[in-house]
Amino acid sequence: MEATHQQEGSLSHKVLYDLGFFGHYLHVHAGGRSGKQHVLAKLHMAGGQLSQRELQERSHISSAALSEVLSKLECEGLVIRSRSDEDRRQMDISLTDEGTKQAIMRKREFEAFESECLSCLSEEERLQLLDMLDRLAEHWRGMDRKEACA
Repeated sequence: MEATHQQEGSLSHKVLYDLGFFGHYLHVHAGGRSGKQHVLAKLHMAGGQLSQRELQERSHISSAALSEVLSKLECEGLVIRSRSDEDRRQMDISLTDEGTKQAIMRKREFEAFESECLSCLSEEERLQLLDMLDRLAEHWRGMDRKEACA
């Protein structure tokens, strides 16, 4: 945190500033939610194959963004796109052997990153933080619901 930030703004502002930093840090260092690594991980968790529609629903990204990511992964030899046997209009996305290796390697890297990120906190502190973040997330979801009803 910058020294000037520590002296300016309300406590709420400082907390939200830090949350923004954490979100950015996780996005940059943990692969975000829409990049190639995220798509590989989703496919691997699903046993190596999903329809493009299922993959889009699980990834929470637009179809255009997913198509772009899949094109890159296909060019790198990490996935194969093929017509579904059940519905010829649908595409099935499958990990190649190299794609599976990359997904496993990324999963191990992420687990190490995950472990290191909170290593400065005790188990009790992690539980307290989790409780606070869960309450905050529920509060924010409530704010979203209020906005949707307005």
